[in-house]
Amino acid sequence: MIAFVSGPVAALAPDSAVVEVGGVGIAVQCTPGTLAALRVGQPARLATSLVVREDSLTLYGFADDDERQVFELLQTASGVGPRLAQAMLAVHTPDALRLAVATGDEKALTAVPGIGKKGAQKLLLELRDRLGAPLRTGAPAAAQAAPAAAPDWREQVHTALVGLGYAPREAEQAIDAVAPRAGEAEPSVARLLRAALQTLNRAR
Repeated sequence: MIAFVSGPVAALAPDSAVVEVGGVGIAVQCTPGTLAALRVGQPARLATSLVVREDSLTLYGFADDDERQVFELLQTASGVGPRLAQAMLAVHTPDALRLAVATGDEKALTAVPGIGKKGAQKLLLELRDRLGAPLRTGAPAAAQAAPAAAPDWREQVHTALVGLGYAPREAEQAIDAVAPRAGEAEPSVARLLRAALQTLNRAR
């Protein structure tokens, strides 16, 4: 198992990063929130999880070991593959997912593209005894400190929303709705993305 990769960031894409390790570029699939903290040419350390398929080897990268652990635990539920697990972590922090499961918050799960009402109910039952209680206390998980938003946050959020299956026009409308929040102190791409997803979910 590849537990982590560490080295300078060689390239960034809307859904992945390339980290140079020993002269080799390792492609790692990441959530928008994780990518927002990376900068080309700067050192990075990503916890990783290798997903093996008959026709592919895909390495998923995370900001920390906790996020990786939740990613792997989510896949123990029936019907949850790596892409859906990653989408869940794109919308919610690990602690927000723990809180949603612990409190039976069906609405929080249906905010994730690809999860309907029945799917959310099933996930709540299956994950109830697996994720455990939130690790952090005090401020809600969604309000915890996160990397500052880059000037091109609109492009990053738009790319992430389209990648999650929303139409470009829907993405633009959601971005316009959350744009005022970009002026807040210490905004983050991940937080703006979650706000945009909540806006889209309410519009359904």
